[in-house]
Amino acid sequence: MSDDDERDRAIQPEDLSRFFVERANAGDVEGLVALYEPDAVLALPGGGIAQGAVAIRQAYEQLLATKPTFAPGDQQPALRHGALALTSTRITNGATAEVARRQTNGTWLWIIDQPNVLA
Repeated sequence: MSDDDERDRAIQPEDLSRFFVERANAGDVEGLVALYEPDAVLALPGGGIAQGAVAIRQAYEQLLATKPTFAPGDQQPALRHGALALTSTRITNGATAEVARRQTNGTWLWIIDQPNVLA
C-alpha cells in the first residue's frame, strides 16, 4: 500500500485546507502534492506558476525546507457549483483562494491554488 492510499482523502472541499495545514506542519511534501490534480496550477510568490505534480512538489520542497509553521486561519464555507468548489481561508496577511474539483470517486482535489490573493 502506498502512502497515498493511507492518507485521508477530502470528502468535502473544505477538508483540503485542513489537510494542507496538517501535512505542511508535518513536512509531508508528498501529502501536499496529493491534494492536487496531476495537472493543477499553483501560484508562486513573485507571480510565478507551478503547473503539474513535479513543479508543485518542487515548490513545496523549497517552502518546507525552512520548516515554517502554518496556522489554520479562518476557513470560509466552500462555494459549490456542480463538480467545482471555490475554497478560501482568511490568513494573517491576506486570504487564500482555490478551485477544487470533485473526482470520480467522490473526493475533492484542488485544480487551481492562489495561496495569497493579497500578496
